[in-house]
Amino acid sequence: MTAQLYCFGESGNAYKAALALTLADMDWQPVYVDFFNGGARTPEFRALNEMGEVPVLIDGDTTLTQSGVILDYISSKTGKMGGRSAAERREVLRWLFWDNHKLSTLVGQTRFLMNFLPADKRPEAVIAFNLARLKGSYTTLNDHLAGANWMVGDQVTIADLSCAGYLYYPEPFGFDRKDWPHIDRWLDQIATLPGWQAPYDMMPGNPSDRA
Repeated sequence: MTAQLYCFGESGNAYKAALALTLADMDWQPVYVDFFNGGARTPEFRALNEMGEVPVLIDGDTTLTQSGVILDYISSKTGKMGGRSAAERREVLRWLFWDNHKLSTLVGQTRFLMNFLPADKRPEAVIAFNLARLKGSYTTLNDHLAGANWMVGDQVTIADLSCAGYLYYPEPFGFDRKDWPHIDRWLDQIATLPGWQAPYDMMPGNPSDRA
């Protein structure tokens, strides 16, 4: 049965799920959510996810929301990218929680404020505050990868996909790969995995559609 991923190209959290589905060799198809025109706020979508967010994964009788939960489900179902031991699995979860709290949330907010709001409505003080916090998160990630090929263990896990997801987007959000050599090496390494695609190639929806 083909799984359905409710998503749109600009969503880094949806991209994490799309990438995991692809790398785990699950059969899936994207279902476009027109987020910028209220697609996640309709009664029909709220019936799928009361939180009004993507991604939403429907796999048979299973409906899941929140990217971390979806990543864990994909890994558990396929037996892939979850770590080689119970200890590694706990470490995978540790980095997933860190990413959700310290990296992806900040990147997502900052990228939205800097790129998808009209210039005259951008809260510059908030952006500056977020950029300062993000520098600390990038430092943590870069330092960790200075001594590790992957986030956990000796192979790609869902921790890599979670932490890397937003970092492939081209819009500015205070991240320049040349400033973070270990992150840069790691992102290149993930991009060599069979099936990898950039976000706007993997899911429908692109800022150019609204230009």
